[in-house]
Amino acid sequence: MKREDKIVTDKNGNFKRLEKVWKLPIPYQPFINEIALVFLYGRPVKWTQLSEDTDNAFKAFQDTLKRLRFDSKIRQCKRIAGAETESAMLFRVFKGDDGNPDAQIRVLAASKGDEIFVSRDQYENILSIAWGYYVKEEKEQVNYHFDIFTRDVIYRCAKRSLGWDVLEEPNLIGKIPIILFQQDKEWKGAETLIHREEYIASRTADTNDYFADPIAIMDADIIKNVPDKKDAGKLLITNGKDGVDKAAKYLTWDNAPQSKKDEIEWLQNQILQKTFTPNITTDTLKQVSQLSGKALRTVMMLADIKAAKHKETHDELLDRTASLVTAIIGNVLDVRLHTECEALKVGHEFQEPFGEDVADALNNVIRAFDAGILSSETGIELNPLIKDTHREIERIRAEAEERRKMQENIFGGGEDGGAGTANAGEEGGDE
Repeated sequence: MKREDKIVTDKNGNFKRLEKVWKLPIPYQPFINEIALVFLYGRPVKWTQLSEDTDNAFKAFQDTLKRLRFDSKIRQCKRIAGAETESAMLFRVFKGDDGNPDAQIRVLAASKGDEIFVSRDQYENILSIAWGYYVKEEKEQVNYHFDIFTRDVIYRCAKRSLGWDVLEEPNLIGKIPIILFQQDKEWKGAETLIHREEYIASRTADTNDYFADPIAIMDADIIKNVPDKKDAGKLLITNGKDGVDKAAKYLTWDNAPQSKKDEIEWLQNQILQKTFTPNITTDTLKQVSQLSGKALRTVMMLADIKAAKHKETHDELLDRTASLVTAIIGNVLDVRLHTECEALKVGHEFQEPFGEDVADALNNVIRAFDAGILSSETGIELNPLIKDTHREIERIRAEAEERRKMQENIFGGGEDGGAGTANAGEEGGDE
């Protein structure tokens, strides 16, 4: 984008015109960032209950995440962090219009005007996180605010003309209500390669403007009697000394240098490979459209490797998210579940971006259950067709209880019917 336009002058050096040069940025960065996001959070995180007798707390946990639109917010945070290296999720608790406590998630990022400051100890444990932002208040005046979140206290600071107003309030959650996302840019290390391809593409576009269109070459005597554009029967007269084909012809540029084409292909391969980004094109998708999930994963191996690298840090972020949301529920949203929330243990699982082969997954579950190495409840949790395992288990138990009652009514569970009635008749006959 720093290439300057070319000044065109005549033979005497006088200015004729300003020739625009092409500046062609290639959007590799958002493509690379989006592929990395899809292979990590393309499908929502699957949460599992690891503790017993905490069904109510786990259901509240799932309902809270859904109400807070957590899946959407975490994708926003990952996308921003991949482009800007830092973002955060702020869990805000407040009193709703109905007087009941409620919660909300806000995504923090420098591109949204937010400033994030982190304080850590020598073991890299977070001591506090501060959030700086601007607020338009009364009389259209914009003031700078600075909120400091610690485990026990939240400091609400506002900058005034004569200093700072500081309001101290207890942190009812008991945890720092911010999940911090920090990473390198997804295209780190490929910047120079991207710039080189952009430069070659821009220079090639300029060259095409000069040579792509054919140029007419004519002898001087032919130029004098060139027919008009709108003439019906065009006639071109030549002296015939060198032949018509030599008197007038077109100069055309057949193709670009092969070395330039080879360099562009090399740059494209290097950019995608060094950023662990699969080359997803229409032709590639046509080839893998009939492949199984395992084969598709092999084709997309580069992105899968990158996602595995991200999981090293995002496993920790999701563990902290589960702990934070559980604390919000037990300490603020529904204190009746406080004891159950403290006992609740939540696990998480990243899901494949393109899904799994449902038939193979079900067959594996059935074979494991028939072999006696898998319980029915675990089989329900592993069933890819079931979204809410807790509700599905309740439905299965209710249906089993209904079948049991029907069998009792049919085969003599009551006093006045079935097998019991037949036995009574036989005894009466004997008497």
